[in-house]
Amino acid sequence: MCQEKNCKGKKPYYITTAIAYTSGKPHIGNTYEIVLADSIARFRREQGYDVRFQTGTDEHGQKIEQKAKEAGVAPQEFVDKVAGQIKGIWDLMNTSYDKFIRTTDKGHEAQVQKIFKKLYDQGDIYKGHYEGLYCTPCESFWTPSQLVDGKCPDCGRDVQPAKEEAYFFKMSKYADRLIEHINSHPEFIQPVSRKNEMMNNFLLPGLQDLCVSRTSFTWSIPVSFDPKHVTYVWLDALTNYITGLGYDCDGGHGPLFEKYWPADLHLIGKDIIRFHTIYWPIFLMALDLPLPKQVFGHPWLLRGEGKMGKSRGNVLYADTLVDFFGVDAVRYFVLHEMPFENDGVISWELMVERLNSDLANILGNLVKRTISMINQYFGGQVYDKGAGAEVDEDLKAVVLESVKKTVARMDELRVADAIGEIFNIFRRCNKYIDETMPWVLAKEEASQERLATVLYNLAESVTIGASLLSSFMPETSEKILAQLNTGKRGFEEIGIFGKYPSGNKVVEKPEILFARMDLKKVMEKVEAMDEKAREAAVGEAAAEEKAEPVLDVEAKPEVTYDDFAKLQFQVGEIIACEAVPKSRKLLCSKVKIGSQVRQIVSGIKSFYTPEEMVGKKVMVVVNLKPAKLAGVLSEGMLLCAEDADDNLSLMVPEKDMPAGAEIC
Repeated sequence: MCQEKNCKGKKPYYITTAIAYTSGKPHIGNTYEIVLADSIARFRREQGYDVRFQTGTDEHGQKIEQKAKEAGVAPQEFVDKVAGQIKGIWDLMNTSYDKFIRTTDKGHEAQVQKIFKKLYDQGDIYKGHYEGLYCTPCESFWTPSQLVDGKCPDCGRDVQPAKEEAYFFKMSKYADRLIEHINSHPEFIQPVSRKNEMMNNFLLPGLQDLCVSRTSFTWSIPVSFDPKHVTYVWLDALTNYITGLGYDCDGGHGPLFEKYWPADLHLIGKDIIRFHTIYWPIFLMALDLPLPKQVFGHPWLLRGEGKMGKSRGNVLYADTLVDFFGVDAVRYFVLHEMPFENDGVISWELMVERLNSDLANILGNLVKRTISMINQYFGGQVYDKGAGAEVDEDLKAVVLESVKKTVARMDELRVADAIGEIFNIFRRCNKYIDETMPWVLAKEEASQERLATVLYNLAESVTIGASLLSSFMPETSEKILAQLNTGKRGFEEIGIFGKYPSGNKVVEKPEILFARMDLKKVMEKVEAMDEKAREAAVGEAAAEEKAEPVLDVEAKPEVTYDDFAKLQFQVGEIIACEAVPKSRKLLCSKVKIGSQVRQIVSGIKSFYTPEEMVGKKVMVVVNLKPAKLAGVLSEGMLLCAEDADDNLSLMVPEKDMPAGAEIC
């Protein structure tokens, strides 16, 4: 996050993602959006902007109320858990957001109530009755003519007749003004195909008034002056973009709102473009606020031929992919494989191919060869001897032109094309090695200055490429620059060739950035994973038919009582808990056991937030030999139960027991 003293004089840039719906764990298609937004935010920071990057969760609605009921928990408990999962995945993917807003935040809820009342008082909202066909998953009403084969046009699911008293927003009051704005601001909706869709399918035929309250469920923000009504999803969810900045409906806006609004970019999926380019601008017009500068509806990341979804059985999750390939490789996949306007495709085969060809071969092998040759021929020293040749000028021209093209592509939000330009640098470097043949130059004493210059040009080119790469693959960029023993090149110098310090020394042993993978072995692991998932699904189905579900696990060898008696179990009380930095699985808890407090590290971050942990009474193995996990000392073990789906649940005493009580 940009500190005020460092941002003084910089041009503000406010970017947001859509807030993720807390109905369940986000798949890799959902995760693509936060990685895309992060790459844009990082790039703008590199360009010198004072960036504000906001994301978060959408936590109200009938669907959430139903899912919480099915899970046997209160809606707030349900969304707390899912919001924790979403935030955990965003953190796992190394995204640099400044604000994670939740629509259950009290400040947001208070402003939504004020906004609703303001719009009602000025005549933009009125009470009526709604009768139509309702899609619960999409939380949308439809007329019969809008259905596709009798199904919801957005998700293809069944719709149900619904009639209820509701408040409505007068959309038609602002329609002409919005049409004029879109026509006079061609950059407002991107890509252009989305603009044409909104104009031809919704605005030009005429807007219907929008239902903005419901009475058939309760899990939402109550209408302050009519408590039997709750605020309908879009008036609640869309306003997060201003409430997260400190917008005050009474006029006392916070400094962030005054500084960053209007947003420079709302980055959203193409399936919700209508809400962001029609409903949201009209709400802002009614509030007398400026409209966002641009709304970009990105395409979908598909698995095979269709959009990912649990019901389709084709879901991939970011944490699963990270386990196979690593964070930066997954970031590369989702960014590189998504075209500007058309849907992208992800598959295990394609990911292995990209890892081996692009990351291991083109990039990883280039860095390793360059540093190895510098060490082999010049003891790790990089010298610019000025012994140039015609091929050098072509290398420099390609590198500097790629820098310009990368910036141009990012200005157009063509992120995949920008990454392609960066990899053109690395491809040209590999070709340059084949053209100059350093191993041949090394054999002749008279060619030593030429050899030094060749290796200098490689070090400089890789430095420029790695610096550009930092917005997309930040950890990889950092590793490359560390091996070259140089800092990231700033944008004020990245377009100048020859800034790498002559005489600098690289690391002695280059690190393998990406190891090649065997597709056959990967697919065997995937099949085993899928088989486990299928077995778990069968187990879940069987459990629904049984009063008492069971789970059989593989038996371990028998032990004697003397073996068992060596272990000491006690009740502990968690008095503090925090996430372990740079770990996607670990939480570090301070556990009170009698008069002692121990530090215990556990791999339960996907199932509990640090806030949920504090205050729990848990079962602890207290006499395990201390060990370090992710560099953090752990002095015991928390006992958990694990189901067939790898879900964990802490073991807790049935009755309240004092911290330190022995378990026997």
